Amino acid sequence: MTTTSTSLTSTTPEGVTRDVPRVAVPGRVRPRRLRATPTVRRLVQQHRVHASDLVLPVFVREGLDEPRPLQAMPGVVQHTRDSLRRAAVEAAEAGLGGVMVFGIPEHRDAVGTMASDPAGVLNVALADLAAEVGDALSVQADLCLDEFTDHGHCGVLTADGRVDNDATLVRYVDMALAQAEAGAALLGLSGMMDGQVGAVRDALDAAGYGDVAVLAYAAKYASAFYGPFREAVESELQGDRRAYQMDPANRREALREVELDIAEGADVVMVKPAMSYLDVLADVAAVSTVPVAAYQVSGEYAMIEAAAAQGWIDRRRAVEESVLGIRRAGADVVLTYWATELAGWLAEGR
Repeated sequence: MTTTSTSLTSTTPEGVTRDVPRVAVPGRVRPRRLRATPTVRRLVQQHRVHASDLVLPVFVREGLDEPRPLQAMPGVVQHTRDSLRRAAVEAAEAGLGGVMVFGIPEHRDAVGTMASDPAGVLNVALADLAAEVGDALSVQADLCLDEFTDHGHCGVLTADGRVDNDATLVRYVDMALAQAEAGAALLGLSGMMDGQVGAVRDALDAAGYGDVAVLAYAAKYASAFYGPFREAVESELQGDRRAYQMDPANRREALREVELDIAEGADVVMVKPAMSYLDVLADVAAVSTVPVAAYQVSGEYAMIEAAAAQGWIDRRRAVEESVLGIRRAGADVVLTYWATELAGWLAEGR
């Protein structure tokens, strides 16, 4: 291979002329040629975000007369049933892949009774959306007890305050059947209990809901970036969830969790959060035999919104770059609170 190495002429401030060596490159290779114009950059772009890749997380709260804005998440609200329907229609019109619904009940107890009650806020909202947009949008349900328990943990507690894995699975099965009956197309198992995917899959199949898909939060970390979400669901958590969510220091463990969930019948696996775990996401995407989702969580959203509000970053570019980075790391599906807005920007760029 030949290289070229010619000289350029430079004049110093003192008027002295000198030769400056040109950097040697192989042959006539000039990578910058592929960055020279917008049309060429678009032609060779390796990764793209499409509206159908995006899922919008939404919150519906029992007892509201109008949507309630969230202080820690500007632009995000707790919905009423009516405003949630409108948001879902907007999401469908924007071409999103789905909405993930979280419910906030007025009354909570130790076992999260309202999570499996057909008249509970989440199940009623799922039925609303299935009727409203079920043919145009994937209606997805968060399947976890933390929003429904008076202690804020993701499962049933023992007398000494530990999460009882097997007793929790019984409640997850109850929730799954209620959500499937309400019309959810995909159930997001986010509790990180051992065996949760197998228990729910078996129950759905036995009850005739074989077409309802299971999204396993397979690698969900005990992260500091969930803080604003706690406001959104009015969490009553005491303590933390480190006994069942993953240690942020652990990378290999994620692959073990993913393999187990796929073996139990998961249709999609999730890495959560996204931003601080792109290495984990790339690992999972490299080996997964099912689609991989990633959740751009509330803390990631809040940081960008706060910095943009101060004028420290370009909001739109930061949003677009952050979601593109998640796709580039290997996510097939991205849950993001900017989903509908981002879809609008993508449509502008067609």
